[in-house]
Order: sequence, then structure tokens, then C-alpha cells
Amino acid sequence: MPDRGGGPTGPRMRVGRPSRRVRTLLMTLGVLAVLGMAFTMFAGFWTDWLWYRSVKYSSVFTTTLWTKIGLFFVFGLLMALAVGFNIWLAHRLRPPLSAMSMEQQNLDRYRMGIAPYKKWLLLGITALVGLIAGASASSQWRTWLMWVNGVSFHQKDPQFKLDISFYTFDLPWYRFLLGFGFAAAILSVIAAALTHYLYGGLRITSPGARATAAATGHLSVLLGIFVALKAVAYWLDRYGLAVKSSDFKATDNWTGLRYVDANAYLPAKTILFCIAVICALLFFATLWRRTWQLPVIGFGLMVLSAILIGGLYPAIVQKFQVQPNEQAKEAPYVEKNLKATREAYGIDDAQVTEYDGTSTTSDKTKLRDDVDSTASIRVMDPNIVSPTFQQLQQMRNYYAFPTNLDVDRYSKDGKDQDTVIGLRELNLNGIPKNNWINDHFRYTHGYGVVAAKGTAADSEGRPVFTESDLPSQGDLGTYQQRVYYGEKTTEYSIVGGPQKEIDYSDDNGEKTFSYTGDSGVNLSNPINRAAYAVAFSEPQILYSGAIGEGSRILYNRTPKERVEAVAPWLTIDGDAYPAVVDGKIQWIVDAYTTTNGYPYSSRTTLGDTTADSLTATNNSRAVVAQQNQVNYIRNSVKATVDAYTGQVKLYQWDTQDPVLKTWMKAFPGTVKDKSEISQSLMDHLRYPQDLFKVQRELLSRYHVKDATTFLSGSEVWQVPDDPTNTSGDAVPPYYLSMKMPDQSSQAFSLTTTFTPNGRDNLSAFMSVDAEAGTGGYGKIRILKLPTNTTVQGPKQVQSQFNSEQEIAETISLLNRGDSKVEYGNLLTVPLDGGLLYVEPVYVRGGGLKYPLLRKVLVTYGGNTAFEDTLGEALNKVFGAEGDTTTPPEDDGGDTTTKPPTSDNPTVQQALDDAQKAFEDGQEALKKGDWEAYGVAQKDLEDALQRAEEAQSKQDKTTPKPGASPSASPSSKPSSKPSASPSSSPSG
Repeated sequence: MPDRGGGPTGPRMRVGRPSRRVRTLLMTLGVLAVLGMAFTMFAGFWTDWLWYRSVKYSSVFTTTLWTKIGLFFVFGLLMALAVGFNIWLAHRLRPPLSAMSMEQQNLDRYRMGIAPYKKWLLLGITALVGLIAGASASSQWRTWLMWVNGVSFHQKDPQFKLDISFYTFDLPWYRFLLGFGFAAAILSVIAAALTHYLYGGLRITSPGARATAAATGHLSVLLGIFVALKAVAYWLDRYGLAVKSSDFKATDNWTGLRYVDANAYLPAKTILFCIAVICALLFFATLWRRTWQLPVIGFGLMVLSAILIGGLYPAIVQKFQVQPNEQAKEAPYVEKNLKATREAYGIDDAQVTEYDGTSTTSDKTKLRDDVDSTASIRVMDPNIVSPTFQQLQQMRNYYAFPTNLDVDRYSKDGKDQDTVIGLRELNLNGIPKNNWINDHFRYTHGYGVVAAKGTAADSEGRPVFTESDLPSQGDLGTYQQRVYYGEKTTEYSIVGGPQKEIDYSDDNGEKTFSYTGDSGVNLSNPINRAAYAVAFSEPQILYSGAIGEGSRILYNRTPKERVEAVAPWLTIDGDAYPAVVDGKIQWIVDAYTTTNGYPYSSRTTLGDTTADSLTATNNSRAVVAQQNQVNYIRNSVKATVDAYTGQVKLYQWDTQDPVLKTWMKAFPGTVKDKSEISQSLMDHLRYPQDLFKVQRELLSRYHVKDATTFLSGSEVWQVPDDPTNTSGDAVPPYYLSMKMPDQSSQAFSLTTTFTPNGRDNLSAFMSVDAEAGTGGYGKIRILKLPTNTTVQGPKQVQSQFNSEQEIAETISLLNRGDSKVEYGNLLTVPLDGGLLYVEPVYVRGGGLKYPLLRKVLVTYGGNTAFEDTLGEALNKVFGAEGDTTTPPEDDGGDTTTKPPTSDNPTVQQALDDAQKAFEDGQEALKKGDWEAYGVAQKDLEDALQRAEEAQSKQDKTTPKPGASPSASPSSKPSSKPSASPSSSPSG
């Protein structure tokens, strides 16, 4: 073109094109960004591999990884081939010339635009759908492993007579394959239809035929495949009825066939299967007939049949056959559901026994003696006394105890003692100064076990410690006390390198330590350091001088976290607990195998059934995978985590569980045989709380075996709300050494109560033998109260406690000022046909920031006591000692409590001292001065002891047959209760 302007005639300038330097810079930045993303992905993969190798469970990582990779590539490739092949075939079957119409002229522009990029476009589309399908398939690694390794249950379902493994292992995989097939068919139809339309095989507005013969044949085959898959779906739906959940008035999560399913849906699915097969054949026939008429008619017939046969007919059966006589129609299916549900949750052997709820024994002295042999009543509530442990045994601010302590058994002098136990764990919030070095290098671990008797308190209401101080010492002997892995240890630590750690402090100053275990990942390798710097978003890991030869990084440090990581196919109990075993602190973790494919067994949501007043205030006690719906559960694995080395061991506990056997085939060598559990470890294993909570929730309905009773709902129970707090959540189960009526001796048990649905009186008491290694372990016993009489439930008992004037006044007094009353666990103990309720009462107040046991509430047979100690309260309830709050019959109407008198001046002086100590205690109580109150109580006890000794000497030297009872040795027990704040302080 001629130059029409007056500008320069030299080379034309390139407007907007960046210079070579800028292009090089942009390219370099792009490469660096890609490399950064690649290294970030590599860092995640590499650190995971290093961690699994450090805990010696690398086979779990590799098996899971290769399974995911295999599923990704196989199903991704299948989807890509299916969609790509149909796009290629539709392009190949395009008509040679397109009709000259406005529609086709508009499409010509698109055809010309993509012509140079057809191959790349095809590859891009197939790669995209392949990636999506592969990613979706890789998430089914559990389904694949269960299918390929499935073990028989050796039990058949009552409807189809198939082994239960078909429903738990096979059917989920078949459903995945079916879903994948539907997705491939639908995407192929869409891709082929768009390609045919683009290249003229399908026409919407052009004159003439709407589709070419080739397009008709191609799409009809794809639609035939889709309908054939629908036929398979109808057939599988028949078996799916056995594990289908539905709304049923008998239970919220009914699973299995009902009358309408067996007599309407089941034949309907069979008929629809046949219709779908015929319809699919009609679609395939269009390859020869080249017409849509018959397939469209067949498809319409299938849709109409699905509406009439699959929807309307079952509704008619339900309305006119079932509802007029529902109990008779549903009873056979309810019986199947009852049997399957009880088997699936392990409650089929629960022993239900009728229990009067009232005692007929008149000998109260014998009843008082029976209490001690029936139960070791725990007055130290592990869910209350953690602050007390914290204040008395924390020692340093950088230590802390869990919010909820644990209950275990330890033997001393050949006798088992219920023990409240907690670890002195690391508390980073309490270190003197927070910085990266302190948080991750210097303060790295907790130190020692603290334990106390569960059944006793000292004279000031404090725990009676059996293991205490720093370093800890007591009844537990010698053990590795350092706690590098615990429930409160959530941050990573770098140990074993040039930076020394704070071990503990004593009167001689801080002691330092350098970790010598083989736990964690070695950071000597610069690649490892770089990977962790990226994975933890902490660049200092890469260049810090505090990291050197021997440095190891510890993370994933909570017991639940570690067990879940090495066994991702297990569901973890919400309460891991520590025990001293063979010179080591071991965290014991209960783990479950579950499935939601057990035919006829009703489903439950773990998060709902395991929730109680403790999980409401402490999320760390929540079960892992709490939103999972299951209808089969077994405590199949007991796991341990070493608090010092972090070593994880999995032990087979349920040797008959087919689900565990399946996972053991999938991950060989990860679970140790049950015989490898040492006796010292067996002594501390117990029945898990979350399994018990699931079972008690099911037993609230499934304790009945009769279908008629189950359908009527007249025997439905509920777990009562916790009466000791206002959370409105269920009362937690309690561990307690006790003896049920059919047992000859006490056993460590897990207990709970039931009330009738919508009422507060007691309907049943449930316990399970929780002591592992014994013949009765896992035996569930239910004491069923009569329905024609009313026995007080926990809420009513608590209400009675609070409503008695004397108790209410004392509690009001204890609540004055800065003081606050806290109620402990309300324990229920069956005793001689009746029920004994015991509740410790703590007071937190004055200058003390921790609760102390001040009172014990006891009720039995309508008698209630509120005394300083459990023994005093039991004595008062059973009349073993005189009730000083009740005046003698010949007292002349004077209702005040008077101290006993004596002619002996020594006795009188001691009694005067006792009265003064009592008055001092009352005064201190009003002021909330607990230290002074404790001193006064001690003085009172000493004075009464002196009075008893003086009176005893007098009786020996000058016996007086006609002496007043107040001058006998019984003066002491009859006087001491008057020191209770609930008594009148008159003299």
C-alpha cells in the first residue's frame, strides 16, 4: 500500500508487543510459578510419605496411594475413551454436504473456526472429563478395597437369602459402577448430539429430515445403553430394598423391607426391569429400522409404568391393604428388623430382668453393710475435679490437665481401686513468652501422671492422690514420665537437635533434656526441611540455626489423630485415656469398624447417638466421623499410642468381625493378633463409652423382642437429660465398680439409666461388664422397672434433693458470695431390690478457684441424707447412726439440736471445744473462708475424738448402768453430724 501519511518512511513500529527482556522475565516467572506449585504438591506428598514411614505404617500410605492412582487412571481413561470415541464417531458419521439453510450457514462459521484445532479440542475435552471422572473414582478407594477383599459373614438376609457380605461389600461397588456407567452414557449422548448438530447430522430448523440415518443409529445405540443401565438399576434396586431407609412410626430410621416393599415395590421393580430390557432392545433395533417410532413408544411405556407401577400401585397397597390392619401386615417385617438390628449392634444377648425398684428388707443395718460390698461408690467426679488437679498438681503454668479426666483401675495390695487419672500435658498458653523457639523447640512435652482414689477425699474435700508431685511419684512405680503425645498436644515440636528442651523445674532450677526417641521425621536432609517449610508455611524451618544434626519434627500428636491416620478405615472413639503399662505411659484408643449396608438393621447417626452433656462442652470427646450413618458397629480394634515415642499399635479385639477381616486383608500386617496383648495392658482395657452410648440409644426401643409391643410404642424409653447441669443434653454413662443382682462380686462396669418416653420416672437401669479379659466382658444387663408403680428417675431425685428445705438452705448458704456449688455425677446403684442414688456436691469459692468435695447427697427408699462424707450420709439414710437433726421424743418440744452433756469435766470440756469448733466453722462458712472452715472441721474432729476417749476411760473405771446415752461412746457419732452446715448452730 502507498504511504499516504507524512510520517517516517523507516520500518513500521510494533505497537503493544513486549520487549525480549520483558518476555523473558514473564516466561521465567511463569516457570517459577509452575515449579512452585509443583513443589507445593510434592511437599504435601513427601511429608505424608515421611510421616507414615516414621510410624512404620508406610504400607497404609502406599496401598491407599496406589489404589487411588489405579482408580484415577482406569476410570479416568474409560470416561475419556467413551466420550472421545463418541465425538470421533459422530464426526466421522457427518454428512458429506450440509443443506444450504440459514441454520447451517450460521454453523459454518463455528465449523471453520474450530477446524484447525479439532484434534486439540478433542484431546482437551476428553482430558477434562477424564480428570473429573478419575478424581471422583479415586475417592471410592474404600469401596474398591472392601469389594476386592470382602469376607463372608456366613449369615444370609431373610428376604433374598444372600450372604450379608453382598450388601456390605458388593452392592456399594456395583452401585458405583452403575453410576459411572450412567455418567459415561449421558456425557456420550450429549457430546455425540452436539457433534452431530455441529456437522449437520441433526437439524432443528432446516427443511427435510431432522436427523441423518447415521446420527439416528448412533444416538439410538447410546440411548439403548442408557436404558439398559436403567434395567440394571431396577434389578439392583430390588436388593437395595433390604438396606433402604424409610420413615416409619415405629422408629425414625427404619431400614429394610416392609409389607408394601415386599408386596408392591419388589414386584414393581421386577416388572420395570423387564420393560426396560425390552425398551433397550427397541433402541438397538433402530440400527436396522432407522426409525424412532418404536423406541419412543417403548420409552414412553417405561416412564408410564414407572409412574403407575412404581409409584401409584404401592401407594394403593399402603392405603387399602396396610393401613386398615397395619400391625398384622407389618409384624413379620418388624420381627426381621428387630432381629437384624440387635445382631448388627451387638445387643442381641442383652439380658433384661424384671426389678421391683423397692426394697423389702427391714434390716437397715444389713443394707448399710451391703452397700460396701455392692459398689465402690466414686465420689471423685472426673468431669468436675480437673481444676482441682490443675491447682494442686499443675506445678508450672506450662502444664495442664484435660478438661475431663479419666477413670481406670489400679491394683494395690491385691485389691483393685477405681482411680481418677490425668496426664500433666504441655500447655503452650502458659509458657512465659510465646515465640517460635519457645513454642516449638524449648517447651515440647508434659511430665508425669497424676492419679487419685475415686472413692475417697481428704478432710478438706481434696482428692487423695496416689500419684503426684513433679516428677510424679506414688503407687505407679517407675515409668517414662515425659509426655510428647497427648490430647492437648496439637502443635508440632522440633526436638533432638542443638536446642535443649525444658524438661521440668524443681527447687534447684530448670532441668533440660534432649529427646532420645526415634519418633518423628529427621530434618537433617535439606529437602525434608524445605518440604516441611512449605507444608507448615514456616520458612524458618529451612534456615533456622536451632535445627541441626539429629533434629526431628513431631506432629500429628493427639492419640486419636495418630490412630485415624494409620487406620483411616476405622472410626475412632471420642475418649482416649492414659494408662501406665510396663513402665510406659500408653494412650488407649478404642476403634470401630462400621458399615451402613447391614440388611434390615436400622441406621443411626454416630454424632447424634454419642452426644451427651460432656461432648456438648468438650468437642475433643466427640467421635471421629460423627456425621456417619451406620447400621452395624463393632469395637474390633484396641489401639495404643506411646506418650513418649508416639508408637501406634493396633490389636485385633473382635476376632469374628468380617469387616475387620476384610480390612486386614486389604492392609496386611497393620493389625496385630489379639494374643499379643500383654496382661498388663489387658488390665487397663475397658468397654468403650461411644459403643455403649450407641447401644443404649438402640436399646431404648429394641429391648423388646415382640413386634406388636414394638409397633405400639408403649415400651419406648429415652436416655434422661443430665440433671446435674442445664445443658439439656443426655446424661453420660458412668464407670463404676459395682455388683448387679445376679453377680457374686463387684465388676468394673459402665452404667446408665432410662426413663419412659416423655416422663421422668425411672423405667430401667443398664450396665455392661467393662473389665476386659474377664469372662463376663461385654455382658449387657438391664433391670426393667415395673410399669404399674413409679420409681424416681434421676431428674426427680435431683429435684427432691433441691426441694428439701434443709438441703436447699444449706446449698443456698454454700452458694453465697463468691462460692458456687457444682453437682457431681449422680450415680445409681441397684441395692436389694431398690435403687441407691449418690451425688457428690462440690463447692468452688472464696479464694479457691477449684472445686472441693463438701457434701454428699444420698437417697434410698424415700430417705435422703446430705452430709459431709459418704459414710455419714449412708449411715443416716440406713439409720446406722442417730439422726441429730431429729429431737428425742421426750425432749419437751425443743427442736434445737443440743450437744450431749456429761458429769465428767474432761468429756464436758471436749464437748465444749467441739461446740466452739462447730460455731467457728459456721462463721467461716458464711464468710466463704474455706481455709478457716477446714481448720475448724479438724478441731471439731479432734475434740470429738478426745470426748470419746475420755468417756471410754470413764466407763471402764466407773461403769454406770443407768447412764444417759449421751454419756456413752455413741456420743461421738451422734454429735458429729451436728457439725454439718445443715444442722442448727444452737448450743
